[in-house]
Amino acid sequence: MRNSWKLAPAIALACCLVGSQALAAPAADLWPRWQKHDPADTRAIDHSDWGAFLKRYLVTTHPSGVNRVRYGDIAKTGKSALDGYIARLEKLPISTHGQDAQQAYWINLYNALTIRVVAEHFPVKSIKDIRLSSGLFGGLFGGGPWKAELATVEGEKLSLDDIEHRILRPIWRDNRVHYAVNCASIGCPNLQPEPFTSGNLERLLDGGAREHVNHPRGAAFADGRLRVSSIYDWFQTDFGGNRDGVVQHLKQHAKPALRKRLEGYGGKLDFHYDWSLNAGR
Repeated sequence: MRNSWKLAPAIALACCLVGSQALAAPAADLWPRWQKHDPADTRAIDHSDWGAFLKRYLVTTHPSGVNRVRYGDIAKTGKSALDGYIARLEKLPISTHGQDAQQAYWINLYNALTIRVVAEHFPVKSIKDIRLSSGLFGGLFGGGPWKAELATVEGEKLSLDDIEHRILRPIWRDNRVHYAVNCASIGCPNLQPEPFTSGNLERLLDGGAREHVNHPRGAAFADGRLRVSSIYDWFQTDFGGNRDGVVQHLKQHAKPALRKRLEGYGGKLDFHYDWSLNAGR
């Protein structure tokens, strides 16, 4: 313990930052080996088993407008189906496919891994309560499973952070990916009720953006102030890099009434996020 004093400042800083959720989100950091693809390849990847899983365990009729996952039922009756789907994706030589199929693949794999890790630790109040990673900070804002290696693809061990921040964000540079990957929280954009495929990417990405922007947890006015998801703070670099870029993005996907209010708004943004688990029955 003679050198424990050296860790004290870092630990104190970590506690302070984690408590205030002030830690910066991971930056997009390209993993070059995943850029490999076959531009001539038009094969579709079969995600029908993932679709059947979502149909059985995803609740899309909650009055809150937030899609819920029946994690308790998955732990009882759905684990083998989920394990089988993930195992099949792990065996797929994804680098031999075209980019649209790859993008859909990575989104589906991310969401399937997230659901599995939550179901394995259910009941929990928040995904942040699942601590699988070593190190001082763990995953996003401390805790969580995001840095743990949860899958192996083409011989490479991958974490959720790898998939989102080293593959999806830097390769496709499409901010709509934030509406596609689900972090198992109320504040997160909805888990879509159908698999992403090379054929429906644009529809689901656009639909997810519109759905979230026009829901109160995405953007809403309260007492004359614009209250938006913390996603637009954590990943502001993906939304124009500043307040004006965020507002412009919101206007792009907003319904007419919200768009009209956004066009006349010159104030600051209030950020919020609900990390409560998106569990349902």
